Amino acid sequence: MDPYYADDEVQLYLGDMREVLPALNVQADLIVADPPYQSTSLAWDRWPDGWPTLAAANTNSMWCFGSMRMFLDRRDEFTAWRLSQDVVWEKHNGSGFAADRFKRVHEIATHWYRGDWRDVHHEVTRERGNPTKRSGSAVTATTPHTGRHNPHRSEDDGMRIPRSVQKIRSMHGRSLHPTEKPLGILSPLIAYACPPGGLVLDPFAGSGSTLDAARQSGRRAIGIEADERYCEAAARRLSALTLPAA
Repeated sequence: MDPYYADDEVQLYLGDMREVLPALNVQADLIVADPPYQSTSLAWDRWPDGWPTLAAANTNSMWCFGSMRMFLDRRDEFTAWRLSQDVVWEKHNGSGFAADRFKRVHEIATHWYRGDWRDVHHEVTRERGNPTKRSGSAVTATTPHTGRHNPHRSEDDGMRIPRSVQKIRSMHGRSLHPTEKPLGILSPLIAYACPPGGLVLDPFAGSGSTLDAARQSGRRAIGIEADERYCEAAARRLSALTLPAA
């Protein structure tokens, strides 16, 4: 199968992921998925039945964006996976489809894994906070899920574990795709769950945000997109970021 777009780090394929993914027969370090939530009556907003089970054959680690309603409605399709954690993406604005509910200004990114947790790549990339002197304990991320207290550490180096609520501006007014995610939310998820030089797979590539974020962070990427309009937009985006050979 020939890619719609390819460079040294990225390949993009046009088609339904349920047909393309088995044909590619690849093993990825991480899947980053932003499937249609099926929360509107729009023609493109239709859940591809069975895709989480299909994805499980191609990786042992996956970030999946969604809403609480989506995950509850589709919970039986995630039986091949175990839930590690959830991250809330808080946007600067949101949608208000219903006048009798709170305005929704967030989305959820859930991390799923298969097999033993110790075999799944997970590395918390610390971020700069405000350094202070401390007489108490500081937390280090040396054990899975919970971290471990070090009572002998008195100096705070100012580095912090990122919070589970990430405040990142949405792509409203500047997006190439209706549900495009900003690099600011994609990059830390990729850095956490995919080793440098590893392979990220996006089965719903849209305008190529995940492929862009993966390549900029030193990972390789494969994307699949069913709509040729967005494949073309992703190809233009990715080619614009590729410097010509000297």
